[in-house]
Amino acid sequence: MGVAENLAAVRRRVEAACERAGRDPGEVRLLPVSKTFGPEMIKQAYDAGIRIVGENRVQELVAKAGRLEQLDDLRWALIGHLQSNKARQAAAVADEFQALDSIKVAAALDRRLDELDRSLDVFIQVNSSAEPQKFGLAPDAVQEFAWQLEPYGTLRVRGLMTLAVFSDDEEAVRACFERMRALQQQLRDSGAPGGFEELSMGMSGDFELAIEHGATTVRIGQAIFGERPGPG
Repeated sequence: MGVAENLAAVRRRVEAACERAGRDPGEVRLLPVSKTFGPEMIKQAYDAGIRIVGENRVQELVAKAGRLEQLDDLRWALIGHLQSNKARQAAAVADEFQALDSIKVAAALDRRLDELDRSLDVFIQVNSSAEPQKFGLAPDAVQEFAWQLEPYGTLRVRGLMTLAVFSDDEEAVRACFERMRALQQQLRDSGAPGGFEELSMGMSGDFELAIEHGATTVRIGQAIFGERPGPG
């Protein structure tokens, strides 16, 4: 199947998951992740109605945005780890950054965004599985981090992002999503600065479970674009 057919199939699965969870499908945003796929595949998604695309690496995002600049209503979400020395590139092109877990990076982005007279929607990345190889803050560190972000006026905190444990054990995956939903509620109740309406969680293998636990953005790559053509 092509990209348009895959998108239609994923949308049907999103709607079915929402129905099971008693949720409105309009509450769940589909974020196609085009990592390693070329601009022509993104154009197919655009033609099928997609208006925001996720990329893991800032260099890849910048290159593809340049190739597709004629699509002036296509927005870009950077969803992977960012080093502070790449903040200039991200600030110039990204419309969203979903992997914020460092004050150093926040300060670098804020400085570059201020120079460009831009602002940026950001999600705080949480390591919900406590895996040492993963980026993201421990859940109990997020509230303090949110307060530390308050001086950076160009950054609009929209919510939280996580990658659940990669496992066939559904209960282990479910525990990550439950942890995120509880953290979201805790942040709302505490009055932490920023908006915590968004929960970006769930990928091709687990997005239906994420929707059942309150995901508002699901990041889908393989189920839309197919097997990745290269490493990484």
